[in-house]
Amino acid sequence: MKFCYGRVTNKRRQCYICVTGTTCPLYFAPVKTKITVLIATRNDHKVGEIRAILGEQFCYLTLKDFPDAPQVVEDADTFSGNATKKAVQLAKWLSELRSGASKLQNGFVLADDSGLEVDALDCKPGVHSARFAALDSGEPGNSADADNNAKLIRLLKDVPAEKRTARFRCVIALVGYHPSSTHFQPQIFSGTCEGRIDVSPHGKGGFGYDPLFIPDGFDVSFAELGEDVKNRISHRANALAKLQEFFQNKL
Repeated sequence: MKFCYGRVTNKRRQCYICVTGTTCPLYFAPVKTKITVLIATRNDHKVGEIRAILGEQFCYLTLKDFPDAPQVVEDADTFSGNATKKAVQLAKWLSELRSGASKLQNGFVLADDSGLEVDALDCKPGVHSARFAALDSGEPGNSADADNNAKLIRLLKDVPAEKRTARFRCVIALVGYHPSSTHFQPQIFSGTCEGRIDVSPHGKGGFGYDPLFIPDGFDVSFAELGEDVKNRISHRANALAKLQEFFQNKL
């Protein structure tokens, strides 16, 4: 058996260091077995980025593998709050789910919340990045990328180039899961990518605000850089690098 890096009690097999008070999935994983990670999203773009950055060291599931999973309302006022809420609620749901638990006997729920912070807009759209345009109409759900970008361009039309600074921010919450779990303490990993907002969109790659965001050290947008470069320097890449270090230190 593969022990986690921390102390494990003899009676309850609980790790009190990596996932405080809960049964550690790393304890139950055989040495050569890949750890299962449930990526808590149905967004194919986000799943693709996470898998490309983390590589094939994990066995991946997504919410598309759990069509009955609850829709978690991301109503916190911070990225960390939303990521934690989603990871914890889904881990609790899995622990109560008897019929579907076979898909994730031991593993981790990985949830992230990310968005764009524009300094000239007091760090908006922030946690509302995905539904920035919809805030004006009051319509439920996320907005189309083109609508969000159009609103951002409109709000910044009179802002000079030197004041169009911005950053992408990503916060990841990782919660260990096992059918006997009773406590769900998240590990938090965050990353940012500094840059600026262009006056018009450029490039066909990426998604979201990528066509408008020019990262520091470059003269082209995320959408023009290509996935290989973006996946090395992005906010999500920086957060996932910390998550990888966490696993490398514990396995």
